[in-house]
Amino acid sequence: MKNWIKYISMFLIVLTIRLIPFRAPNVEPIMTAIMPLGKIYGGIMAFFFGFLGIVIFDSITSGIGIWTIITAIAYGLMGLGATYYFKNRSGWKSYALYAFFATIVYDLITGLTIGPLFFHQSFIVSLTGQIPFTVLHLLGNVSFAIVLSPVIERWIIKESFSVSMSRSGKEVSV
Repeated sequence: MKNWIKYISMFLIVLTIRLIPFRAPNVEPIMTAIMPLGKIYGGIMAFFFGFLGIVIFDSITSGIGIWTIITAIAYGLMGLGATYYFKNRSGWKSYALYAFFATIVYDLITGLTIGPLFFHQSFIVSLTGQIPFTVLHLLGNVSFAIVLSPVIERWIIKESFSVSMSRSGKEVSV
């Protein structure tokens, strides 16, 4: 792997953002991070980023349950899929398209199976309840994909990433 510090930093940033109380549900940067990670570091690292992101978050907040296994595997597979999708693609449009379709697949798998299969919820109740969450999930993932995923990709690739901090043009390397 090219840079463990960036990988671990990204993981901790994503986890910290997910732990912010009273934020909109499903507006979180996991997909934003696993796309460039899958492209740069490959499927195994992207899979574990998504998988462990769910497992560690659930262990801190709600505890581990069957929902953890399903959602962790689903997010891991989204990271693995990103590796193949981004093999010959780049740019914000590619990130937006992957985020859109991967979010739909993820929400179909998780939102329409966990309730009916494990909590005896009717399918129509699960579907109806899933719609607003999927809308928020799409808005967050696609917006973050357009704005942040290309920035994360450049940050991972470069040895240092300069950010202009003032009008004087002084730059700080991260």
